[in-house]
Amino acid sequence: MTEAELLAQPANAYMNAEQQAFFRDLLLRQREALQARIADEFDALREQEPSSDPADIGCAEERCHWQLRVLEREKKLLDKIDAALDAIARGEYGWCAETGEPIGLPRLLLRPTTTLSIEAKERQEQREKHQRNA
Repeated sequence: MTEAELLAQPANAYMNAEQQAFFRDLLLRQREALQARIADEFDALREQEPSSDPADIGCAEERCHWQLRVLEREKKLLDKIDAALDAIARGEYGWCAETGEPIGLPRLLLRPTTTLSIEAKERQEQREKHQRNA
């Protein structure tokens, strides 16, 4: 199924077996690509050669810290992908964790790991903003 075919389905077909299979495949492809990037980053970290020049050492350490931050972010995304795949297996994928309402196909296409509808996400951001300002 293509994105166009997915979006052309009627509203009452929301999260039917075909749509769940589409998102499962999408998430699995994203997971595979992410795992390859993580492996490449680890390989780059392992291949760094030590240097005796203090300037080179400082640059290497900064590059190492940057790569570790990237790996941490990608690990968090991998966890979100796994959680989304689990939600598909449980039949809970595509439904807002806060309201129980449909998240919507366009939003899921843009961010397949989301657990909140746009409205719920906006409310969450407002609460966070309010807490920061308090």
